[in-house]
Amino acid sequence: MTSLAVLTRDLRITDNPVLAAAARDAIPLFVHDRAILDRHGSPNREAFLAESLTDLAGSLSRLGSRLVYRNGPWHETVVEVAHEAGATDIHVARDVSGFAQRRLEALTAASTLPVVIHDSITVVPPDALAPSGGDFYKVFTPWFRRWMEVPRRSLVDASPSLRQHSIDSDPLPQPDESRTSPRRLRGGESEARSRLARWLPRSGAYGDTRDALGMDGTSMLSADLHFGTLSPLEVALAGQDIGSDEFARQVAWRDFNHQVLYNRPEASRHDFRAGTRLWSEDEQGFAAWTTGTTGFPVVDAAMRQLRATGWMHNRARMITASFLTKDLMIDWRLGARWFMTWLTDGDVANNQLGWQWVAGTGTDTNPTRIFNPTIQSKRFDPDGTYIRRWVPELATVDTDEIHDPAPLTRAAAGYSLPLVDHREAIHRFKDARGYRR
Repeated sequence: MTSLAVLTRDLRITDNPVLAAAARDAIPLFVHDRAILDRHGSPNREAFLAESLTDLAGSLSRLGSRLVYRNGPWHETVVEVAHEAGATDIHVARDVSGFAQRRLEALTAASTLPVVIHDSITVVPPDALAPSGGDFYKVFTPWFRRWMEVPRRSLVDASPSLRQHSIDSDPLPQPDESRTSPRRLRGGESEARSRLARWLPRSGAYGDTRDALGMDGTSMLSADLHFGTLSPLEVALAGQDIGSDEFARQVAWRDFNHQVLYNRPEASRHDFRAGTRLWSEDEQGFAAWTTGTTGFPVVDAAMRQLRATGWMHNRARMITASFLTKDLMIDWRLGARWFMTWLTDGDVANNQLGWQWVAGTGTDTNPTRIFNPTIQSKRFDPDGTYIRRWVPELATVDTDEIHDPAPLTRAAAGYSLPLVDHREAIHRFKDARGYRR
């Protein structure tokens, strides 16, 4: 018997239910579909993917097999390879976006072979938890309590060896560094496991360090979780084993967003909470935001970090999203699209629903939550380390002034004046939305 193991966002051999179920006779396949690039293309993610596939191919070779890589329409190519291989069944992981759900439905409809669906992209399957009398959870806290209690599946081992096969493969892609961030993370399960090993001894302090912008206090595993070079279940269990409940909570947020999108796939493009909202068409403001020239040091530091590294600190993501949607009143979809252009960990569920949470259009019940950038900067970057790192023109500014430099200081440093007055901007936002001040 020959099983086709179709890999998507599970590019690993450790705790991979798709490979484990296909077992020794698995033929591992990855299909690179241009339709995904047309929707959410990103040079950083493409480079990370290329490195991850090369690393996966090496791991599979050491097990005696070979990764089959094909370019083409996804479900048609999967069916084609299954027939070439004489497969008896097809194994694949469930995913949550509307695009992923539609292509899996298309595969099931087109295939004459059984399509076996596995859950490996989240810790808890996206349809496993439902409130009594409801279709899915829309509030994180009660969902998180259930998430902590529900039994986990067992971790699965990779087969010690795989059968050789003779199915043709296209050449693996190579990273194109011409448009990537110069300081981006490298992809692959080997790199991911090294990051995890470095992180776990420090994860117990995560609750104290996760919001500190100037510290190396986060796991840096988000891209690994997105591409599945690490198992989300393994990461969650490892964090819980050493008592890092705060870290487990953040992994749970990822699962929460995935179950929301699974049930409401249109939330990737439309407001989760319906309503009439006027957005500004401030092209100049949007351009200043994207280039890190708003005159708000912490906002500019974050936006420059994004371009330079393909990553942004989570606290900074909330600050920059609030500034765009509340201070500038620019549609969250524009910000979400910009993030997806640069983020190596760009994930439709986390990114789009995170933006909606900040913008007040998502699952959060507080639509007027405001992140004052100067107050956030003073609280989470008190000595200005983060600002000095990413806004070098302010490197010599005194700490007591760096969060909001005086006009003369800005002029001397060649740093712009604030794009807006925060207090006035928030008054305009509340007036436009009909909220009391």
